Amino acid sequence: MRFACATVFLLAAILGAQAVDWSSVKNMNIEVPVPNIHPRSVPNGRITNGELAKPQQFPYQVGLLLYLQGGAAWCGGTIISDRWIVTAAHCTDSLTTGVDVYLGAWDRTDAKEVGQQIIFVETKNVIVHEDWIPETITNDISLIKLPVPIEFNDYIQPAKLPVKSNTYQTYAGESAIASGWGKISDSATGATDKLQYAVAPIMNNSGCSPWYAGLVVSTNICIKTTGGISTCNGDSGGPLVIDGTLIGATSFGIAFGCEKGWPGVFTRITSYLDWIEAKSEVANYGN
Repeated sequence: MRFACATVFLLAAILGAQAVDWSSVKNMNIEVPVPNIHPRSVPNGRITNGELAKPQQFPYQVGLLLYLQGGAAWCGGTIISDRWIVTAAHCTDSLTTGVDVYLGAWDRTDAKEVGQQIIFVETKNVIVHEDWIPETITNDISLIKLPVPIEFNDYIQPAKLPVKSNTYQTYAGESAIASGWGKISDSATGATDKLQYAVAPIMNNSGCSPWYAGLVVSTNICIKTTGGISTCNGDSGGPLVIDGTLIGATSFGIAFGCEKGWPGVFTRITSYLDWIEAKSEVANYGN
C-alpha cells in the first residue's frame, strides 16, 4: 500500500452535491525539492505490502475532499474531538469555498455506506499553522473545526493526542500504523476506493534527515519503508498512530516514487500539542 507524500489528487471538476465520479481523479503533485545527496540502494520490483482495512477498524480516520481553484483535491485527516480534525497545512492552504469531511467512511465512493457521514466545512473554519512554509514543508499542520459536534459511534471515534508530558518522546524503534485511501503502487493512476493501512517502524530523525538534505527537522517524524511499505499519493494529512494515539500527520516523501525505499515523513504531533490546545482547547494531560 502507498500513501500520500506531499501529494494530493486533482478532481477534473467540482461536482457540488452530485455523486463524485472517482474515476476522474488524477494526480496533482505538490513539488518536493529533490535532495542533492548520494544515491541509496532501493528495492526492486513492484512491492506494495499494504493491507485492506476492515470497516470500523480506524474510526478516527477521515477523508477530505478539498475545494480548490479550478478543481478539488483529496487528503486524509484525523478526528481528535467531537469538533476538531487534524490534517496537513499543504492540504488546506489553498481552499476556496471549503472542504467535505468524510466521517466513518471505508469505501469512499459509496455515498450510501452504513456509518458514513459527509459534512461540509467552510474555509473560515479551517486553521492553517501561522508559520507554515511551503518551500521547506515546515509546520505542515492545520485544524478543521466541524460546524456542529459529531456523535461518536462504532464508525466514528477520536484518536488520542499524546500526553503533554511525553512531548520529547521520539517513538524511535516502535511500530506505527498509517492509513488512508492513497495509491497502492507508483503505477496506479488514482486513489484506491477502500481504506488501506500499513504497519511500519519509526526511525530516528538522525537516520532520516540525510535522505532529505535538511528538510527533516525536529518537528518531523519518519517511518522506514523497507520492502516498499510507505505513504504515497492521496494520504497527505492522514494519521500515523500508535495504540490509538496520533503521533504523526502525513507530510512528504521523495518526488520520484513511493516504492523507492526513501523514508516517509510526517508532521510530529508532539511538537504541536501547545498549538493544537491554543486553537482547539483539545489536550491530553494524562491521568
